[in-house]
Amino acid sequence: MMTFDFHPEARAEYLASIAYYEDERVGLGSEFVQDVESAIQMILVYPSAFPVIGADVRRCMLRRFPYGIMYATLDETVVVIAVAHAKRPPGYWQSRQPRVAGVKQQRKPEGSE
Repeated sequence: MMTFDFHPEARAEYLASIAYYEDERVGLGSEFVQDVESAIQMILVYPSAFPVIGADVRRCMLRRFPYGIMYATLDETVVVIAVAHAKRPPGYWQSRQPRVAGVKQQRKPEGSE
C-alpha cells in the first residue's frame, strides 16, 4: 500500500490554510481538512489518475475548496509538494524537490482530527 508524506513547505501551506479557514468560520478549517484527506486517499489509491503538470508531478484538485494538491511518487510514497490555492502563480512550487521528509506515513495529515 502506498503511503504519503508532505514536503515541509507543503505542510506549512496546508496548516496555514486550515488556520485561515478556521478563522473565517468555526468548523470550516475541519471541512478543509476533510477535503484534503479525501483527495489524498484518492491519490493513494489511484496515483496515476491525475494530470501530469510538470516533470513527474501531478495535480489533484479538491472537490470543494479552490486548491490543488501537487504531488510526486517516490517508490511507494506519495510526496505532497504543494497545497496550492488556485489563485497562486502557476508553478511557484516547482523549485521544491520531491523527497520524503521523514518516516513514511499512513496516517491522517497533521492538523486533522
